[in-house]
Amino acid sequence: METISFKEKHPAALYWLFFTEMWERFSYYGMRALLILYLTSEISKGGLAWTSQEAGQLYGLYTGFSYIVTLIGGYLADRYLGFRGAVFIGGFMMAIAQFSLATGSAFGIVGVFYVGLVLLVLGNGFFKPNISSMVGQFYEDGSKLKDSAYTIFYMGINIGAFLGALICGYLGEKVGWQYGFASAGIGMVSGMIIFQAGQKSLGNVGLKPALKKQAEVTTVEPLTRTEIEKLAVAITLSIFSIIFWASFEQAGSSMNIFAARYTDRNIGGFEVPATWFQSINALFIFTLAPIFSWLWVYLESKKLNPNGPVKFAMGLLFVALGFWVLVMGSSSIPQGAKSAQVSMLWLILAYLLHTIGELCLSPVGLSFINKLSPKRFLGLMFGIWFLCSGLGNYLGGYISGFIGETDKYKISDFFMIVVIIPLVSGIVLLLLSPILKKWMHGVK
Repeated sequence: METISFKEKHPAALYWLFFTEMWERFSYYGMRALLILYLTSEISKGGLAWTSQEAGQLYGLYTGFSYIVTLIGGYLADRYLGFRGAVFIGGFMMAIAQFSLATGSAFGIVGVFYVGLVLLVLGNGFFKPNISSMVGQFYEDGSKLKDSAYTIFYMGINIGAFLGALICGYLGEKVGWQYGFASAGIGMVSGMIIFQAGQKSLGNVGLKPALKKQAEVTTVEPLTRTEIEKLAVAITLSIFSIIFWASFEQAGSSMNIFAARYTDRNIGGFEVPATWFQSINALFIFTLAPIFSWLWVYLESKKLNPNGPVKFAMGLLFVALGFWVLVMGSSSIPQGAKSAQVSMLWLILAYLLHTIGELCLSPVGLSFINKLSPKRFLGLMFGIWFLCSGLGNYLGGYISGFIGETDKYKISDFFMIVVIIPLVSGIVLLLLSPILKKWMHGVK
């Protein structure tokens, strides 16, 4: 596949993709902030009155499959559709899906709501891995700008998440659930308009793969030992990311419920919507991301930049530390309590630590998948990365349901579980990092 000419500065295409992804994430995170609260809200308030266990299971299925199907979307883009075609299909499906959620919640038609969730899952499978794959195609192999590009791209993700949680969350909680979901749909439409407007800047990147002769199609070039070892590192990091996302994605489920039921949200007589806490992580991301982008470059110039596996381990350890903060903050809540008035500062500090962990792992992970994967398997490997993210989301949704079983244990006991799992995983990855560094064959 041909790419545009390379320059030692970020191309305009990066910023078209930045704003496309920003609005898509506005749509996704705006809806995500509402989902579990809509499911557990009383029928008199327009919700479905599900238990936290039921809501957690659906939340886990939805968020999990949203990433799992990216494996299929990545494969189809590699072989048939091209990255651009897959992004168009996915964006169109997700726009329809958000308005289906709005219709289902407005008229109480649960079936239409479920259709919307299914369309969101399928659309995300086409959209998510392929727009991420396109970012790295504008840089030469070994370019020092690639890590920076993914960090900038990641800022777009989190600006969208910040605005989505604020706007969709407020409209959903304070005006009506259907207005929150509809605003998410408008965001998705905006993203696709921007993507269409930026087509010329993309050059030949992401176009549909050219038709090949049958002999070329059936010939598969075998992997070299170096490629196999690099792939082993990429797959290992992806597997450890499952633990990270299972812990980190408590934000939209158990931490969302903790904000709604157990947190003092009053500031000068104004009750902060629970969904607004979903924007804290994004706020920290786009304020800290430029610092981290500079930090990695600076450390590299001093030959002190941690390798990929060590950065991943740091991400796991920081997310564990964030949940330790919540263990301390919730320690005063007695067993069986259905509500409490814990200071919101505990949640804010936990989100700060989680954000630092995310910046150590997620944008770095996207970059390393791009650099470690053979070009002929690039879309597939991004699919595997998001597959592992999906498994983590599903596991996280399943775990989150236990926060509602306060008759069996304290809230702090629940959060302690989410401390131990990433803590142990981070230590194991640190021990494995020398071997993984060797298998990376100089990739940084």
